[in-house]
Amino acid sequence: MIRLAKLTDYGLVLLTVIARDRNCALRNARDLAEESRLPLPTVSKLLKALLHSRVLISHRGVNGGYGLARDPGEISVAEVIRALEGEIALTECSMEVPGTCSLEHCCPSKANQRVISQAIRETLERVTLSDLTRPMQLTVIKDKRGNYVSTVIPSSGKLQ
Repeated sequence: MIRLAKLTDYGLVLLTVIARDRNCALRNARDLAEESRLPLPTVSKLLKALLHSRVLISHRGVNGGYGLARDPGEISVAEVIRALEGEIALTECSMEVPGTCSLEHCCPSKANQRVISQAIRETLERVTLSDLTRPMQLTVIKDKRGNYVSTVIPSSGKLQ
């Protein structure tokens, strides 16, 4: 089963809460925990990791808090996953790091695993935090080569 880690799922929930604020106001950890309904220790851990990876910014002081480092339309789901889990790959060999798999020298599916991983990464790169704040749908379209492919369409109607 391909699944995000629970902490990454919570990170996307937290970032969606932040991205929904059109005023871009800084928010403290306690308020974010309350609004996202996540435990404060989990929110604090996520804020630290997302700050370290430059997805978030922070300011200290009475009016301090956390905010997005860039516009929500510029932060991809792939960037968030990499910040919290590392590289996105279906299998170890598709990470293209030599020596990660004992079968890499003779694997008959290695090249195809890399193609699949690339397709997953590209899809996650196209979905942004801004998209997560609105309903999305999956639709099938014809690509440039005439193949039918699934793609994500946010409620704005902009094709991904």
